[in-house]
Amino acid sequence: MDKLLRVKAHPDSRENRIEEKGPALYEVWVKAEAEQGKANAAVLALLAGKLGIEAKRLRIIKGATSPSKIIQIFG
Repeated sequence: MDKLLRVKAHPDSRENRIEEKGPALYEVWVKAEAEQGKANAAVLALLAGKLGIEAKRLRIIKGATSPSKIIQIFG
């Protein structure tokens, strides 16, 4: 069963942290810069750790170049 999460990302932050704002809504701060997919990779890794799953089970399906993202959990 696939699940969708809404994520608001803040790249180039002072620290890596994540806040759960609702059942499928997260706000994520990452130190990585928003270039060459570094921030997106950091967001997925941090989110995977919070959810207790592997990062490869997460995929950005909308908003790869935007702070507002929709991420699919699959597998």
